[in-house]
Amino acid sequence: QVQLVESGGGSVQAGGSLRLSCAASGFTSITYSNYCMGWFRQAPGKEREGVAVIGSSGRTSYADSVKGRYTIHRDNAKKTLYLDMNSLKPEDSAMYYCAANRFCTACGGGICLTSGAVSYWGQGTQVTVSS
Repeated sequence: QVQLVESGGGSVQAGGSLRLSCAASGFTSITYSNYCMGWFRQAPGKEREGVAVIGSSGRTSYADSVKGRYTIHRDNAKKTLYLDMNSLKPEDSAMYYCAANRFCTACGGGICLTSGAVSYWGQGTQVTVSS
């Protein structure tokens, strides 16, 4: 049974940094390494949106709103996904979710993971950025 468990959320002032982690279980290390992994977020009253995605090759893609500030990376041996968030803004406040699917989707010359294609979701971790 696959489980994704996020951690690392919290409250921070604008300009600050956080690192989110997503620990996966129910995978072997080899299986996990072959999965497309991503981070989504959802603010109150808004739709869930993709933030960052990383493929099995290590190729990454980011939403325009977080490019240059966020970095997604993975440790396949530990079966853990990370999201380093810097220069945080109040509009980054949301529940952040880890997501997994066997494949990423080719889109716009890069890769993406749409919410409709996600096979596994974490329970979320709250990020609150104050001004």
